Amino acid sequence: MPNLRFLRGYNDAVVLGLARSGAVTRVDLAERSGLTPQAVSKVVGRLIADGLLVECGTRNVGVGKPRTLLKLVADSRLALGAQVERDELRVVLTDLAGDVLDRAVAPLPPDFDPATFVAELTRLVDGMRTERLLGVGIGFVGPLDHRTGVVHDATALAKWHDVPLRELAEQHLGLPVVVDKDTNTAIVAESWRRGEQLRNAVLVLVGTGLGVGLLLDGQVYRGARTNAGEFGHTTIQLDGPRCVCGRTGCVEAVHNAAARAGDLAAATSIVGTAVSDLVQLLDVDHVVLAGRAVLAAPDEYLAGVRAKLPTADWLPVDVVITPLTDDVVAAGAAMLVLSEFYGRPR
Repeated sequence: MPNLRFLRGYNDAVVLGLARSGAVTRVDLAERSGLTPQAVSKVVGRLIADGLLVECGTRNVGVGKPRTLLKLVADSRLALGAQVERDELRVVLTDLAGDVLDRAVAPLPPDFDPATFVAELTRLVDGMRTERLLGVGIGFVGPLDHRTGVVHDATALAKWHDVPLRELAEQHLGLPVVVDKDTNTAIVAESWRRGEQLRNAVLVLVGTGLGVGLLLDGQVYRGARTNAGEFGHTTIQLDGPRCVCGRTGCVEAVHNAAARAGDLAAATSIVGTAVSDLVQLLDVDHVVLAGRAVLAAPDEYLAGVRAKLPTADWLPVDVVITPLTDDVVAAGAAMLVLSEFYGRPR
């Protein structure tokens, strides 16, 4: 019996995931899922009964009876996602399609502690709480362990040493919680938005810190300890300024020093040089730029990165600014919750 329940859940998730891409027929679902028409019929019946799918018209296919179309009821289930910057908390509400329906933003005090953060998170979540809510995703400053939800020595946040954030948040919110690095949730959001178009990409997040989310062969790459992407703490200048991580000459420290000095050309050139190294190392063909610094001067950051990339015709690299703007991290955190609902566990 347990195996049968698992199989039914898996088949439901497969069909629901296929319906996320647009209106489909039962025949489409059978062909694309590999399930038998009888199995698809049973799954569709359950999903309609649960309010997740609805019949929405017909499609003519030539000779024979028109086929009934099915579509996802996007607002039948909702998810919340949070972005935690060192000075700000942003929470967004998304539907099953990943579209942002609502948002709330609140400042965080300097060097905030876990209790202060969880209290503020609870306040914002309570303002958007609904019975259709699946859970809450949190995109936090690393280093952290995505598997356990424990934050390890978050950079420039002195009070965050081995904090069991997922456990604390679940206790206060009474909801399932997923925790990941902010850069990872951001690349999740881009992957959801662009699907198979995006298979080997980096998302460069330039906010109060600097890091990257890695999408390699269509999968988010987190590393052995789920701490990959500490791009801002790689050395770019041996005699450079001291970084908050304790090292000197880190990309983040050198970039921030230039930005504080008002030298935007130098700041964007530093990011461009570092991104070029990353492209050469990983052989990715897409670079997505995000974060408050980038959004404040998008044209300059685009030009700064493009100017440093390889110029060979056979090494094309597409560089864009995320269209999800300030919501990219929080929306991606919500999509982590949705991914579990669609049958892709953490």
